[in-house]
Amino acid sequence: MSFIDVVDKVEVPKPARFYTAPAFEQVFGIPVAYRRQGKGEAVVLMHGAGFTRMWLPLYGMLSEAVDFIAPEAPGFGETPIPKWFRNFDDLTLLYDQLFNQLGLEQIHLIGFSMGGWAAAEFASFYPRRLKSLALITPVGLRLPDNPGVDIFQLAAPELMDRLFKDKHVMQEFMIDPEDFDEGIHLYSEFAAAARLMWAPRYNLALERRLQRLTCPTLVLGGEDDRLVPNEMSDRYATVLPNARLIRVAGTGHEPCLERPREVADALLGLIKETTS
Repeated sequence: MSFIDVVDKVEVPKPARFYTAPAFEQVFGIPVAYRRQGKGEAVVLMHGAGFTRMWLPLYGMLSEAVDFIAPEAPGFGETPIPKWFRNFDDLTLLYDQLFNQLGLEQIHLIGFSMGGWAAAEFASFYPRRLKSLALITPVGLRLPDNPGVDIFQLAAPELMDRLFKDKHVMQEFMIDPEDFDEGIHLYSEFAAAARLMWAPRYNLALERRLQRLTCPTLVLGGEDDRLVPNEMSDRYATVLPNARLIRVAGTGHEPCLERPREVADALLGLIKETTS
């Protein structure tokens, strides 16, 4: 009997805008979906708990200057979730193996929201694999004085409202509320997010483990994040060695979608600093 279940590819709805077909890499019995484009320094982005299956404008901007890779975690996008997948440790090991199979020895790592927590966990275990680390409106640390809202208790309209400061941009990325298949898929992604973040909502060991990092680090916070308190970005910037904090004007929790040009410029600036 194998300790790793072999999981088949899944059929998922394809967003009307920004969808591109992924490539797949078989890792631990899972066909991991990823999108890759560009040349130069290897840059990996770990996504948040939504807006998967798409080649977002930010991705295109980054791929003009670097070798940009956007994998989809188990349970998100077109990567199925196996029974054994439970926590960020599982995700960290899966990503490490994926990078080995893709021939990525050292990378510039970006993590957004839930993916910021994932990137921080990966960095704390494999600091020597990182040339730089950038976290965008991340979660994962404990804020005893201001824990923020419980995302798993929010109705969908309130969640979307809290994600965006720029409501015009929000309309670009809203799903069709009448699309039943899309609603089911988003529910399944939320269930996958709950496996990673339901309990606990933070890792008390992460602040200590992040002290192992020696690479340059950048934290990008929203101007007015109504989903995750701005103090979370502040805390990461304080904890991370060699870190600086930039607040992206005009944004809430979604700087990647609301101000992709500004975010891309900040990320490429960090990468340039580490390679010049």
